[in-house]
Amino acid sequence: MGPLPAHSQEKQDPDPPAGPANPPVKPLSPKQSTAQAQALEQQDLQKAIEQAGNDRAAMMRNLLEFLKKYPRSAQRTQIYRAIVESSVQLRDFPTATEYAERMVALNPEDLSVNLLSVQLLERYGDASGWRRAVSYCTRVLEIIRREPVKDKSPRQSTEQFEKDKQRDVASILLVRGRLYQKLNEPQNAQKDFEGSYGMVPASAAAEHLGELAEIRKDLPTAIHEYALAFALADSAQGSASRPEVRRKLGNAWRLAHGSEDGLGDYVLRVCDEAATTVVPNPKPARNKGLKDPMEFVMRKAPDGSPFALADTKGKVLVLNFWATWCGPCREWEPHFEKVSGHFLGREKEVVFLEVNCDEDEALVPPYLAEEKPRTPVVFADGLDELLHVSSFPTTLILSRTGKIAYRAEGFDPEGRDQTLIDAIEGAIIH
Repeated sequence: MGPLPAHSQEKQDPDPPAGPANPPVKPLSPKQSTAQAQALEQQDLQKAIEQAGNDRAAMMRNLLEFLKKYPRSAQRTQIYRAIVESSVQLRDFPTATEYAERMVALNPEDLSVNLLSVQLLERYGDASGWRRAVSYCTRVLEIIRREPVKDKSPRQSTEQFEKDKQRDVASILLVRGRLYQKLNEPQNAQKDFEGSYGMVPASAAAEHLGELAEIRKDLPTAIHEYALAFALADSAQGSASRPEVRRKLGNAWRLAHGSEDGLGDYVLRVCDEAATTVVPNPKPARNKGLKDPMEFVMRKAPDGSPFALADTKGKVLVLNFWATWCGPCREWEPHFEKVSGHFLGREKEVVFLEVNCDEDEALVPPYLAEEKPRTPVVFADGLDELLHVSSFPTTLILSRTGKIAYRAEGFDPEGRDQTLIDAIEGAIIH
């Protein structure tokens, strides 16, 4: 049978039904559209970061380009911070300052970003920048002052909470005073420096008060303030340079008296005055009345969590008593750690502790952050008094029964490590 006629073929294979070539695309809901846009933004941000690698300059360029495309990005705070960090590394301080202030605009109640802006503006800003920095300092003061005691850490006493607030306020008043000084507003500067010194007597505030007095030709007051700054320069609270203060003091004294005759006696009198003014807050008596070291409950540094020496009972306890200000302690510490490492894996027999004896415990956290000792650190909490520790460093070994089996005072690198190891082994055996 031959092929069908054309008209017959059409009947066998009819045309498809009439209609559009492609079905219509269903529009995205607002929620879907937002999710899609966020995903695209995240991809672009990830690409900008990956392409920069470890190149700080490329990172900053890429993030700035990203912000041109996504100026309202939800991740602006993190991006601004990354730009600030990169620009500081590149010493591009105008950019660092600009984006630090943008962070403030986004998070006006954030203490850290306000303080970062103040730091950059004070160092690299102009008069208008210093004025803005004054406003940021004022805001920080308001935030600190209204912080309720209920927000304190559970490990922090109410007394310590208020003391820390006072110290923070004193620090910010000092910074704002310096800014007023730059802005040539001596009355405002004087008020802030006096407020700072009144809360926490410190050499930096006294030095600035001396400068203001010298500028207004009040040499007796300038001499007194410089002498106070000199007397306090070694305290943890002060940051003045003692040689620089000494030069200012000597200059003011010579202007007033023609020579430096009598200056030494005057400084000694002011040192005595400063000693009665700056009275360290007494530490609370801990473990008072206890006679057995194994009954002591120490505090771990720096967080203050409890550490009961009873948990070490039946073990040899090796104690290194030290303080942050003690130079020989710094020399002995790596040796003590080396001895501790010698007994690694024998924790069921011997325990090593670094025992801090600072009067001002606020010195300890930054010291530990810098030195990063591997041996656990506790505050003395009266154990130094019980064991009659009067010089630093002092290394003690307590036997399994809590009795002193070994004592060494000071630091002598010659053979001390092996002597201590032998003493520990002897205490373990007995």
